[in-house]
Amino acid sequence: MANIKSQIKRNKQNEKARKRNASARSELRTAMKKVRLAVEKKDKENALILLSKAERLADKLASRGIQHKNTASRQKASLRRLVNTL
Repeated sequence: MANIKSQIKRNKQNEKARKRNASARSELRTAMKKVRLAVEKKDKENALILLSKAERLADKLASRGIQHKNTASRQKASLRRLVNTL
């Protein structure tokens, strides 16, 4: 445990950011899963709506620095390819 006041504060800030980032990543994974499930059910209209939401989330995480921009791009392309198979 840190003894220095500034490091104690920094640890609190880091923990808060870690939880916020984990929540955001989880939200993106859930959105991607919903797209995959819609594709499995052959529901193109719903898949397209869910795809746009997932793409927005991926872009948002990349712009905030939670996720690398190339990772976001790869995930979006993968989902887009999947939806285009319908």
